[in-house]
Amino acid sequence: MESKHLNRTLSTAGLLIALGIIYGDIGTSPLYTFQTILTEGGAANRSLVLGAISCVFWTLTLQTTFKYVLITLQADNHGEGGIFSLYALVRHYNKALYIVAIIGAGTLLADGIITPPISITSAIEGLNTVPGLSKDIVPGNTLVVEIVMVVLMLLFLFQRFGTKVVGGAFGPIMFLWFLMIGGLGLWQVVQYPSVLKALSPWYGIELLTLHPRGFWLLGAIFLCTTGAEALYSDLGHVGRKNIRISWIFVKTTLVLNYLGQGAWVLLQHTDNINGVNPFFAIVPQGLQLASVAIATSASIIASQALISGSFTLINEAISLGFWPRINVKYLSNIRGQIYIPSINWILFVGCALVLLYFRTSEAMTAAYGFSITIAMLMTTFLMFFFLRRIKHMPFWIVGAILTVFVCVEFSFFVANAVKLLKRLFFLVFEIGLISTMYIWYTARNITQRFLKFVPLANYIPMLETLSKDATVPKYSTHLIYFTRSPNSKMIEERIMNSIFDNIEKKAQLYWFIHIERTDDPFTIEYGVEEIRDDKIIRVDFRLGFRVQPKIGLMLRRVVQEMIASKELDIVSRYPIFSHIRPSDFKFVIMKRFLSYDNEFSVRDGFLLNAFFTIGNLAQSEKNAYGLDSNQTVVEYEPLVVNPISNIKMKRAFYKRDTEEGA
Repeated sequence: MESKHLNRTLSTAGLLIALGIIYGDIGTSPLYTFQTILTEGGAANRSLVLGAISCVFWTLTLQTTFKYVLITLQADNHGEGGIFSLYALVRHYNKALYIVAIIGAGTLLADGIITPPISITSAIEGLNTVPGLSKDIVPGNTLVVEIVMVVLMLLFLFQRFGTKVVGGAFGPIMFLWFLMIGGLGLWQVVQYPSVLKALSPWYGIELLTLHPRGFWLLGAIFLCTTGAEALYSDLGHVGRKNIRISWIFVKTTLVLNYLGQGAWVLLQHTDNINGVNPFFAIVPQGLQLASVAIATSASIIASQALISGSFTLINEAISLGFWPRINVKYLSNIRGQIYIPSINWILFVGCALVLLYFRTSEAMTAAYGFSITIAMLMTTFLMFFFLRRIKHMPFWIVGAILTVFVCVEFSFFVANAVKLLKRLFFLVFEIGLISTMYIWYTARNITQRFLKFVPLANYIPMLETLSKDATVPKYSTHLIYFTRSPNSKMIEERIMNSIFDNIEKKAQLYWFIHIERTDDPFTIEYGVEEIRDDKIIRVDFRLGFRVQPKIGLMLRRVVQEMIASKELDIVSRYPIFSHIRPSDFKFVIMKRFLSYDNEFSVRDGFLLNAFFTIGNLAQSEKNAYGLDSNQTVVEYEPLVVNPISNIKMKRAFYKRDTEEGA
């Protein structure tokens, strides 16, 4: 498998791809992180500058390097990473872990509506350092907002075409970006080498304990590592080794740039930077426009990586039963090349509203970071089960490691919690995402409890008789039902009722299809059991949680292979089968609706009503399974969870009495 190959192989191409799609978010953080720290810290004196750089360096070391690059990347699910891949690995060890997974995924998705506007706005605002443009490019003015809005609109419009055309340029552009920020920083460090003292943890401790704002500056410092969670999510694209090696280069350039920005501030011998962004201030005269162009390109690439990651996350949520089925378009055979129209435009509207509401990158950073701290904490909780149950590490070692990360991340969480009032705008989005996943997963499990399974053997003679009954008109050549029974000896009672009740469904072959989602993301396997030769057949598909189930096409392929191997003898008996036609297959979709004959508790009533309301907006099973309309029949079945039993009625009159009275 490709992901396993990448995990084994270290290559120049893999390193370049890693630069292009892994480090966009964390790589563009120097655009706004140091400026935000100085703004929130007040006077830009020596202790603030050195303390800020020290905190940034040790945050990148502890949080990004140790937690994610060295430890979390070990949790690869057949080469894939991300919170849902991690959840798929450990979900069997605790039933409540689904709550951790959906909170982590919901908060990570919420990051998708602020990273594009904050990074692109920070880059565009750099135009005010270009001679002749400083009067027109003022942070927050209409021109800046319009430019960023146009860039965002083009970015989201481009999603429908995929990134395969320009994706090859991402790596070289990001390589140029990191070379630029590292070189700019190094030039400033050469001029003021004393800034290297900031790498000592003492300056960071001094800042957090003695500065008037001290601990609360962690909210701004955290901005330097917001892309670490996305780094893990993109594991499957390039593999662990390529990420780890490329991170050495990336971290070096990031630290150099932060040191360079600090050196520039200290060289100014001023306590007030007057709103100047140190990132663009260290760019030599004459190179400002080029630096803004490269910064804008890097920001767009960072935004693209986050948008693609959001598509992948939702696609995994659908496969794991956390999200209703929606339209997913596969743009190529390249991993990650998917497009989800509804999510794309939800993200665009969210990004546009963020831009219009906050207008400046400085205002956006004041609300940024809260969601990611929660996502990181959720990953830490899941990592406990991975290290204990899968890696079999001693409890005291796991406890010691994770205690450090929990303390660090909880400190960031508390420091970012003060941003809550500034981010009420995002709260609705986050709650909506998490609630949707919780409702869908929980209510879906409730409905599945009411599936009644019966022995298939009791119905085999009846199916054979019906298939041969000349008095009953043929309903279909191949009649296919989807079954949730993992055991071929059992079948849903409602399927048998569908075949024999009302209009009997006569077919030459009855197929029962079971789909199992595997923890391996890209598995495509099937097994066949002929319960009655050439009459009743069960097919079990084992599909990875990142594989789109195109069941219509897959089943026809199964039939062709069975005919070719002479397991299925239908051509000689029915000449029409010399060419398998899609119209020969009839899929029956059993769709439930919530019956009025129910009485619920408040919780169950809310969950089930919300579940069916969301389900009506979701993609149909016909489209989700890749079935054409002429192949599909939808049958509706009322769901009675808790039948009403306490209706008290009194018979007060006879019909004869009413007629006599008339």
